[in-house]
Amino acid sequence: MSSRKTPSVAQLRAFAAVADHLHFRDAAAAIGTSQPALSGAVAALEETLDAQLVERTTRRVLITPLGERVADHARRVLASLHALTEEVEAARRPFTGPLHLGVIPTVAPYLLPAVLRLVRRGYPDLELHVHEERTSSLLEGLGSGRLDLLLLALPAGGTLPVREIPLFDEDFVLVVPPGHPLAGRTDVPRDVLPDLDVLLLEEGHCLRDQALDICRDVGADPAAATTRAAGLSTLVQLVAGGLGVTLLPATALDVEAGRGGGLAAVRFADPAPGRRVGLAFRAGSARSAEYERFAASLRQALRPLPVRIVD
Repeated sequence: MSSRKTPSVAQLRAFAAVADHLHFRDAAAAIGTSQPALSGAVAALEETLDAQLVERTTRRVLITPLGERVADHARRVLASLHALTEEVEAARRPFTGPLHLGVIPTVAPYLLPAVLRLVRRGYPDLELHVHEERTSSLLEGLGSGRLDLLLLALPAGGTLPVREIPLFDEDFVLVVPPGHPLAGRTDVPRDVLPDLDVLLLEEGHCLRDQALDICRDVGADPAAATTRAAGLSTLVQLVAGGLGVTLLPATALDVEAGRGGGLAAVRFADPAPGRRVGLAFRAGSARSAEYERFAASLRQALRPLPVRIVD
C-alpha cells in the first residue's frame, strides 16, 4: 500500500483559486478565507505533492508548468465534488438549499429586484447567494463549482460546456447630454456612431465588447474611445459632463439616466442594436429541470420591463 499523502479538498480549492486569480489576497476573498490560511493551504499542498506549484515574487504570483497541470486537475476534482452534492440536493427536494447565482454588473442593478421578489414569493426555501462579477470570472466560478447559475448576456462564450436558456432581448439606447441635436429622436440610424464620441466601459465588461462590435459594424474607430469607466453610473455622469455619448441597455435607462440630470435618450431605427440576456449553467447539471422551471417563472416576472421576452 502506498504511503503517499492525498491532497485535501481545502488545499485543492485554495490552489485553484490562486491559479485563477494569480493573487493571494484576491484568491482568499474569492473562496471566503483569510490570506494566511490560503497561503498555508497552498504550502501544505506543495508539501503533500513534494513539488513547487507557485513562484512567489514581490510583485506577482506565477504558476509553475507543473502547477498549471495540477490546477487543471484540481478544478476537475472540485467540479466533480460539487456535482455530487448538487445531485443529492436536487434529489431531496427541488428549489431548496443554497443556490449561488452569478450576475454581470450591467444586469445586476436592473434585474435583481425582480429576481429577488420572485425567489422570496415563489421559492421561500431557496437560499439565494448573489455574486456580481464580470463574465470571465462568472464562467470560472461556474467551472470550479463556486457558482451554480449565471444571469448574463448570451452567448456566454468561454470553453466550459454550458447550457443556455434565453430570457429576453433588449435594445441599446443612445444617451446624450441635454440639448444634443439627436435628443429625443426615435429613428436614428446606427451609422451616426462614427460621428460621435462614444464612451465605453473598461476592459473586461461584455457590454464594452458588444458596443465595440456595433461601432465596428458601422465603421467607427474603437481606438478613438480613450475615456473608459468602471460602471454604467460613471458613464452617464461623463455624458452629463459633456465628454461624449454612450450606449445603455434599455433595462438600465430609467435608473441610470435619472442620475444624470436630464440626460436625453435616443432610439435607433429598426433593427436597433441590442443584446440577449439569459441563464447559463453547467451542461449535465443535476438541477437542470429546476433551472428550466426557474427560467419560465423569471420570464413572467420580467415582462413589465422594456424587453422582448423569448418564450
